[in-house]
Amino acid sequence: MRRPPAPAIVLFCTLLTAAFAQPMAPGSAQIVISPDKEFTLEEAVALALQKNFNLRIQAVTRDNAKANIEIQEAGFDPTLTASVNRSVNQSASTTSRLDGTSAQGPRNDNTVMRAGVNLPRISATNATVGISTNLARGATNSVNSLFNPAYNNSISATLNQPLFRDFGRKAALAALDGARLGFAIANITYKGTVLNTVSTTENLYYNLVAAREALRIAQLSLESSQRLFDENKARRSTGVMTDLDVLSAEVGVARARNTAVQREQAVRDAEERLLNQINAAGLDARIGPVAFSPYAEGSPNFANSYKLARDFFPDTLSQEQTIKQLEISLDTARRNLKPNVDLVASLGYSARTTSANYQQAIANLPNDHGNNWSLALNYSVPWGQHAEKARERQAANSVSSARLRLEQLEAQLMLDVRLAVRAVETNLVSVEIAAKATELASRQYDQQKARFDAGLSTSRIVLQFQDDLENARISELQAKLALRRAVAELRRLEGTSLQRFRLPAE
Repeated sequence: MRRPPAPAIVLFCTLLTAAFAQPMAPGSAQIVISPDKEFTLEEAVALALQKNFNLRIQAVTRDNAKANIEIQEAGFDPTLTASVNRSVNQSASTTSRLDGTSAQGPRNDNTVMRAGVNLPRISATNATVGISTNLARGATNSVNSLFNPAYNNSISATLNQPLFRDFGRKAALAALDGARLGFAIANITYKGTVLNTVSTTENLYYNLVAAREALRIAQLSLESSQRLFDENKARRSTGVMTDLDVLSAEVGVARARNTAVQREQAVRDAEERLLNQINAAGLDARIGPVAFSPYAEGSPNFANSYKLARDFFPDTLSQEQTIKQLEISLDTARRNLKPNVDLVASLGYSARTTSANYQQAIANLPNDHGNNWSLALNYSVPWGQHAEKARERQAANSVSSARLRLEQLEAQLMLDVRLAVRAVETNLVSVEIAAKATELASRQYDQQKARFDAGLSTSRIVLQFQDDLENARISELQAKLALRRAVAELRRLEGTSLQRFRLPAE
């Protein structure tokens, strides 16, 4: 199946970083967390993408991968060299008539200036070329010297061309191609971190919605239990209710209060987890009203969902790029089985020596010069090539293992999409059924309460129907929460949560 090209992934990460990973500019709209202001899911996701620690860490990893490309590209940049060397050698005495000195020992005063450039590596053949020039002045106190001072100038070029092991474009670009694939992997991983961050934020937000709704249900039950307790006390004073009825209602109030206290704790825990996800300034902040986002898309289609997931799921895309990296290593290992044979050639010209000056030495080079050249073949190969053969086997095994890992990821992806689609379908039905069950429990409670008010039922039976109503409400809430979680997971697998929150998809 066709996959998005690597440039699309790079563009995705560039746009996403520009949109969310960078700090807001002064004066731009700020998202304020206040207990009096509604806090939407979109705002939670936006804050998470701006401040989440995992994304910020992954952004640094991407920058390092990008810098590695620049490092490898620098291997094709020319290198300039220059040096100036002045040396003086004064002997204490003359030791030979050939020295050409009598009053004092031989004296040599030399100045050498060198400049050169190593040209960019030839990517087609992986050859290197260097050009250098030497400009020298030598002075001596020897009467035997024909030129004093003597000015010399020379220029030379060298070529080093691998013929077997490191010959060709693949060898020249192996490190650079590996770095580019590393950057592509970092980009894909960044995209995966974005999808995971969005999904985690959705779940934490929905957990807070559910926790607050569960607290509201507990408070409704507490209010009902308190009213029933007050009514029982009033009826006991008229002789209609007994002490046992009052005690039963009082226990119901205590149980409802205990449930409310526990759910208040759950609300605070859910708030702090969400605040930590969006990296808020402090965990003491209180989040304003939250609510479930509407879902009206109906049942998903497995074929469509799997196609989306297959095209955009970061784990499989990253594994494909990893396989390409390992294939480069395998190709290098196979090349290393060849003998190392290099052609080394050099050509140089040296100007006629003059005693005039540097300018004359330079002027002599084009028309009055000597020349030299050399041509060599260097051959080397380890005996038996045991290490190279072992490395080739390791590289081949790594590629095979990575391909098996890709098959495993693809099989797991298909299973995950199936489970996610089925979870959405199941929870859509569960929400509908749970809503009907809540309606039934509410009517049964109202009917039983009316019977109690008419003296035809007991407080214990009313409390039982009240518990049934609370359980039905909680079941409906859990079904809604499970549906939102299933939808968030399916969107994460598909990559469609990017569209859901208007994030750049490419």
